[in-house]
Amino acid sequence: MMLRNFQTLIRDQRYSLAGAGMLTLTLAGCMSGAAVEPSSVLSTSTPGTVYAAEDEARYMQRFNRLAEGGSGGAGLGAYDTLEPVSGSENVEPLVNRAAATLSQSTLDKAREYASERNSSALLIWRDGELEKEAYFGDFERDSLLVSKSLAKPITAILIGRALQQGHIQSLDQPVSDFITEWRDDPERSKILIRHLLDMRTGFKPQGFAPDPTDVLNRAYLHPRHDEVIINDYPLTHEPGTRYEYANATSEMVAPLLERATGMRYGDYLAEALLEPLGAEGGQIWVNRPGGTAHSGCCVLLPAQTYLRFGALLLQDGLWEGQRLLPEGYVAEMREGTAENPYYGLGVWLPHNYIERRGFAHPSVPYGKVLHSEPYVDKDLFLFDGNGNQVVYVIPSANMVVLRMGGRPPEDAEWDNSFLPNLLIGDAFAGSPESMPEPQPR
Repeated sequence: MMLRNFQTLIRDQRYSLAGAGMLTLTLAGCMSGAAVEPSSVLSTSTPGTVYAAEDEARYMQRFNRLAEGGSGGAGLGAYDTLEPVSGSENVEPLVNRAAATLSQSTLDKAREYASERNSSALLIWRDGELEKEAYFGDFERDSLLVSKSLAKPITAILIGRALQQGHIQSLDQPVSDFITEWRDDPERSKILIRHLLDMRTGFKPQGFAPDPTDVLNRAYLHPRHDEVIINDYPLTHEPGTRYEYANATSEMVAPLLERATGMRYGDYLAEALLEPLGAEGGQIWVNRPGGTAHSGCCVLLPAQTYLRFGALLLQDGLWEGQRLLPEGYVAEMREGTAENPYYGLGVWLPHNYIERRGFAHPSVPYGKVLHSEPYVDKDLFLFDGNGNQVVYVIPSANMVVLRMGGRPPEDAEWDNSFLPNLLIGDAFAGSPESMPEPQPR
């Protein structure tokens, strides 16, 4: 019965984590890839690492709870355990512009589009002030919104902060400098810090796994999930040679930063990023009380906090005159790879137009996001998470646009190009000769 239920979920592409993130009975907060056959595994670490009986019991409780939710199309109902993430001591809400620079009809269309698609929040920020701030249903300015895979660009920003502060030396520094368990591993020792951000670790991709012994489930639900990834997670390709979307890749940023900075991941997020941004805090899922945070998904923050992350990148890593990211780092985030030119360091890029762009390896046929037309600006970039959690960063219009919420209804599919094209068109309506160069076909 359980297997049939999961086959139905796979067929229908309904992998939501109710109130939390995307899921296949595997990893939350991201899109799923195809399962990898055992014969394609390049390297394993220490298969079947034994953990304490109480940890295994807690893991099975989570797995069974997830299976019960998955059979009804819901998934894991809540994160266990959440810890607070401190915000700035001097939070000031973003300024609402007295007179919008965009037309009222355009702003109304944007709000209507978001409202019809099960949104919780829509923010449009331009030239340093909010043109539009709308919340839907029971959500308000201070409501905590689940990041899903918006957590992944946060990992890239935090790596940039660690570079700026001297905790790490380079994106091309081996991860094994910090995850010392990998130093003598002939394959894992080749994983670079940049591979944790551009999805080229060589790790086994997202997959479907109704079996509780499968590493995909253990790497998500286990109360020592970081150790599971370090000890047990298999490689299918040599690091740096293939793009494969996998939560396990992003989850490794938390233990790396904890060892590099000597701080817990949530504390570093608060001190190094939220405090200088003047941003509100929230909560983050940790694998057990006092344990390691999930960095590939599973942080809960207010909408304005997520928008500030996009605004920081729009401003090339500067915030109120303070350089938070190394000079040139944002440009490096916006560089794709030969293995996937649509993905940089935690952010998505236009590259050449395709109608549907997926999160997983291009060979995976599902999980594609609609783009009904090319972006009218080839230089925009975006955060993009499961359920259409998006933050568009548009340098040409000095604009950041956020939409967060639940998965849109089936009869109102999210179109990733609609909002930015609508708003950019309005921003340049008075001077069409200065329209940015569009995304190439």
